[in-house]
Formats: sequence, C-alpha cells, structure tokens
Amino acid sequence: MSKAYLVLSNGDVFEGEAIGAFHDTIGELVFTTGMVGYLETLTDPSYAGQIVVQTFPMIGNYGVIEEDFEGKTAVKGYVVSEICEHPSNFRSQYELNKFLVDNNICGISGVDTRQITRTIREQGVMNAAICSEVPADLSQIKAFAVKDVVKEVSQKETTFHADSKDKKFTVVLVDYGEKKGIVRSLNARGCDVVTVPWDTSAEDILAHNPDGIMLSNGPGDPADNEYCIAQIGKLIGKKPIFGICLGHQLTALAMGGKTVKLKYGHRGANQPVTDLRGNRTYITTQNHGYAVVADSLIGTANQTYINANDGSCEGLDYPGLMCFTVQFHPEACAGPRDTEGLFDRFLRMMGGERNA
Repeated sequence: MSKAYLVLSNGDVFEGEAIGAFHDTIGELVFTTGMVGYLETLTDPSYAGQIVVQTFPMIGNYGVIEEDFEGKTAVKGYVVSEICEHPSNFRSQYELNKFLVDNNICGISGVDTRQITRTIREQGVMNAAICSEVPADLSQIKAFAVKDVVKEVSQKETTFHADSKDKKFTVVLVDYGEKKGIVRSLNARGCDVVTVPWDTSAEDILAHNPDGIMLSNGPGDPADNEYCIAQIGKLIGKKPIFGICLGHQLTALAMGGKTVKLKYGHRGANQPVTDLRGNRTYITTQNHGYAVVADSLIGTANQTYINANDGSCEGLDYPGLMCFTVQFHPEACAGPRDTEGLFDRFLRMMGGERNA
C-alpha cells in the first residue's frame, strides 16, 4: 500500500497507509462508535461532507453485503485502525476495499483512531484532509464547510414503494437523505410509500392525498434549509407527521425553535435515550451533529426524550397538531430495535388516534 496522511486542521498529522480510491480529500472529521454496521455507515447519506473515523479497531471483517446498503454513499473519506483484507461471512460478496475503490472513497488505515477520537472529543469536530503529502498551508483545510448537502443526496424524482401485503395507509416520505430502513419499516406495516425530493412543495405533497407524512434524516446544518423549513410550516396540522433526525430538527425550526451544533455529535449504535414519560432508557442508533434547543419551544412542544449522556433533546411532541419527532433512528440500521414501536405509533395516529 502507498503512504497516506490524515492532517487535522489543528495541525496534527497521522501517518498511515492509503486504502480505497487514491486521491486527496477534505471534509469534516467525525467519529462513529459502532462495533458493527460499517456498511450502513458508509451508505448513510447523513454523512455527506464528512470524513468518518471508525472507533472499532478492525473494520471489514464480514465483507460487503449489498442487501444491507442504506443508500448511496456520500462520505468524503474513511479512517480505520485496520482494514480486513480477507472477510469471513456467508453473506459476504467482496472485500471492503473494493467497495471503497468502486465508490471513489479515499481512506487511510494504520493510524491511531483512539488518539484521533480523543482529539475530537476534547477539541470538538474539526476539518481534516486525507492526502499523499502533508500540505505546508492548512488554510484550505480550515476553510472547508459542509454546504448544500441535502440537495446533493436527495433523490431527483418521485418514487413509489408499494407494500405487497394488505395496504393500510399511504405515506409521503420527504427525502432529505433518507435511509432505506424507513421505507422498509413502513412497508412492513402495510404502508405504501411515496418518496419525494427535498424541494417538493407542501402543495404537491398534499396533492398525493397521504394519510401521513414522514420527514427523513439527512446531513448538514438544519438551519441552512430555509425552503424545507417553510414547507414543513405549511404541513403542520394538515396531516399526521413523524420526523426523524434532520426531519426532527427542521420541524423544530419550522415551529419557531432553535438548533445548536454539538461539540462532537452523536454517531453510533449505542446512544442511550431516556423516555421522560416513564422510567425507561432505550439504546438507539444515531448520526447527527446538531441538536434542538428544547427550551426554545416551551409552550409549543413537549420534550419526550433526552440523551442520557449529555441531556440534549431527543424527541418532541406537538400537542394538537398530530406531529411528533425524534432525533434517533427507530428503523435502527444498523443497531438495536428498542424504539421501532414509534412506527406503530405513527400508524395509530394515521388511524385517527389523536393522542397516540
């Protein structure tokens, strides 16, 4: 393998070996704590614009299984301690490095991912480059910003996903960078899904005469998406609405709330979330760098879930408006299925239970 460098915007340099496609890249450096699920991470559109560090020491040991893909890959780069060259799994189709090459993802292995993670945790998310030579000037790395990524990852045309079983409801899913697990979860519950692009107007969404509206996950700063926020404002109260991740944040902004960038975000399949309406804590899958400021919605929304580690907002209900949203991923790909019952709540709401 050829030599490669991970250069952080604070000046730290980590020398390793190049993996994947051979080219330089710049992105926002983030870490994810999943022990498994690297395929779902690499195909999650919410990672658009980011260089992903895997904290688990060996990645690729069960190969590549295309059935497990969540979408089209959008990561800017990939950082691992060790990449497995000889996977062992009955479902494996080929090795991970081939996937990286085929999808033009450059990466680096053989670096101290523990130290990189500590740096991000202590100093906060920062920019970085994966390159073949250490640049003398870091200005280009420091100037990078994740912009217009929802437009980049959202599908361009409306698509239809009909359920093969008995149809119960029709749901319009607004694609800000959706994971396929959302469609699978709805289809499994008897919902036909109409997936529309990010810039579909509220009027066109309602023209499908849906029983409910799903607002998907997605990448980037939620406040950048002014058009999306305006359309959600027109939809609130018209139909039952369930928002996930970026959909949760955009709904809060549409209702007059605020969002804030977290120091290093929540990424992985082991994030604890406490239900404020009971005495239970769930383990959830998450991937986000921003959070809703719950206090900015006092009198408008009720906070339903908080992150058990840092107390940040993980869920909101909007009384009387047939709308609830969560920051985590109830479709859990990859990860625990503790919260998949939220899809059942959405179905009850579409069925007429206003207090579901």
